[in-house]
Amino acid sequence: MNLETVMQELEALGKERLKKMYMSNGAREPLFGVATGEMKPLFRQIKINQPLAEELYATGNYDAMYFAGIIADPKAMTSADFERWIKGAYFYMLSDYVVAVTLAETDIAQEVADKWIASGDELKMSAGWSCYCWLLGSRPDREFAEDKLAGMLETVKNSIHDAPARTKSAMNNFIYTVGVSYMPLHAQAVEVAKVIGPVEMKRDSKKSTYLNASETIQKSLDRGQLGFKRKYVRC
Repeated sequence: MNLETVMQELEALGKERLKKMYMSNGAREPLFGVATGEMKPLFRQIKINQPLAEELYATGNYDAMYFAGIIADPKAMTSADFERWIKGAYFYMLSDYVVAVTLAETDIAQEVADKWIASGDELKMSAGWSCYCWLLGSRPDREFAEDKLAGMLETVKNSIHDAPARTKSAMNNFIYTVGVSYMPLHAQAVEVAKVIGPVEMKRDSKKSTYLNASETIQKSLDRGQLGFKRKYVRC
């Protein structure tokens, strides 16, 4: 399949209801409104295809960019490629669920994520913290430096309430993921979550919502999920 054929297939799968929902979360034209599950049969036909993934991502079409992440070959991507992808990720569903997810399947994941976390840019920071969530939730604990992650928890504790909205959300997920999926720092993550308390997410012309890592960690513990690791990062 070439770019034109894939774009036609994606357009045929589009639903107006989903298009409106994606746009309410920050997506913008062009997009079709394709459910992620509907992309799986298309992936089975194409499989991994990095050149096509690059063409799709460059269209700026949200659904094409999302599908690019599904068919991408992370091992073939360099840090420069990921810089280009994060530059094109204009809202969190791309930064955190396409770019960060793809990055999490590489050997350079922590190196790139660390740079993004330190960048000061909302979506880069969000993608960096999210990448660590995908990593911690899928890789063995031995692949991480405990003292480094402990320092990251302290950074979150000291800065989450003043962070930009999307970064704040990804930081909150980081506490939760360490608390559930990284056994060496479970107790520290639980303590940090208690100290932080509810995290306010302000929304334009709507009532604020609140994130609470303590509650979400406890819910996972109640379900017996301590130590949980997913088999695959990408669907």
